[in-house]
Amino acid sequence: MARITYGRRRVLVTGGAGFLGSHLIDRLLARGDEVLCVDNLFTGDKSNIDHLAANPRFEFMRHDVCFPLYVEVDQIFNLACPASPIHYQHDPVQTTKTSVIGAINMLGLAKRLRVPILQASTSEVYGDPHIHPQVESYWGNVNPIGIRSCYDEGKRCAETLFFDYYRQHALDIKVVRIFNTYGPRMHAADGRVVSNFIVQALQGHDITIFGDGSQTRSFCYVDDLIEGFLRFMEAGPDVHGPINLGNPNEFTIRELAEAIIAQTGSRSRLVTMPLPADDPTQRKPDTTIAQAELAGWEPTVELEEGLRRTIAYFRSALKIA
Repeated sequence: MARITYGRRRVLVTGGAGFLGSHLIDRLLARGDEVLCVDNLFTGDKSNIDHLAANPRFEFMRHDVCFPLYVEVDQIFNLACPASPIHYQHDPVQTTKTSVIGAINMLGLAKRLRVPILQASTSEVYGDPHIHPQVESYWGNVNPIGIRSCYDEGKRCAETLFFDYYRQHALDIKVVRIFNTYGPRMHAADGRVVSNFIVQALQGHDITIFGDGSQTRSFCYVDDLIEGFLRFMEAGPDVHGPINLGNPNEFTIRELAEAIIAQTGSRSRLVTMPLPADDPTQRKPDTTIAQAELAGWEPTVELEEGLRRTIAYFRSALKIA
């Protein structure tokens, strides 16, 4: 899949010190843009962007998107929000505020500047789905008062705000629904299944599977997702989404664990724990719209290769030979 090149712009990335944000910034700088990275470092990590400190086209600002931001930019990527259950359940009220008030503040900035804005939404808006794979027209099956609701409903409300700003103010919005994404710079203790399994395998601990391991996920390597972000932003003012971005290849959680054990050479055992409340049993994106609207976008990194790169990252980060 050929990469697309673009002209220079000043781009704002909220949540830019996080896993996805830092990879997005790398691509933006590589294509010649200037980047303003905004992050309150609640879950973001300065180590993800330390390698950019000497770049004259990169600027970091410590700021919480729950408060207004007055800057001048040409594009906005709104990625600010804790995205793993451990982090977003730590302070659920703040998680909802980040999704909702943060969206209001970033939409207000985009409206003032009349610039396009991309919202990083999530496949969690589908909840525990009754249809499979998930298509963008599906309204979802979400518990509004559960322990995951701060994230699920916060993102759903943010989508509502984005489309109301589009209808009411003719704002150029882009709403992307992200399916499970993995790769280097994931937080080692964020509770996500790929990082959990890799860290446990590398450290020789038991690999903890919640449920019987038959639940499924579709795992997208971070480079493929970021390419989708860039294509979406360049798709023109008539393409708003929501658009699913993810890898449609589906694996059981047990298959993932076994693949990681094989690649790491670990002797870890698989142990099962009760499934957490509202944990979806199936997750797989229908990417038909993405392929049609985003210049033929499709994932190119298969799970085996993506795991190899991610395991190598964690070996280095955890200093494991």
